Amino acid sequence: MIEGLSHITFVVRDLERMTAILEDVLGAEEVYSSGAEQFSLSPEKFFLVGGVWIAIMEGKPLATRSYNHVAFKIDEADFDLCVDRIRKLGLDMRPPRPRVEGEGRSIYFYDEDNHLFELHTGTLAERLERYAKAREAAE
Repeated sequence: MIEGLSHITFVVRDLERMTAILEDVLGAEEVYSSGAEQFSLSPEKFFLVGGVWIAIMEGKPLATRSYNHVAFKIDEADFDLCVDRIRKLGLDMRPPRPRVEGEGRSIYFYDEDNHLFELHTGTLAERLERYAKAREAAE
């Protein structure tokens, strides 16, 4: 059955612009570029981000924005640095959603192709613990 996450693919109109976002904001390492060769549906590049394979393919962007997103774990100490990097690229940041105190902080931003990314300082265990405490307090 399922062994884990294989990869995440983003369809983008500009491979170089998305390369800058992945490298400058997420610290991605480019491991493949199709260049003039095309083995898939369109020109593509592969990256590693925190050990996760990210593929980008040239194509038509998403028509609209939504809350569907991919979240990457960051250390709390890197929060402000990440905000600065996102602002330097002129990306559209959205306000964080309301949170239960102690579940971590998030930075949400869109690329030009309407993909929403989240950089989050918390973990699943921390979130479940905070939700349980909030539920107990409400009872």
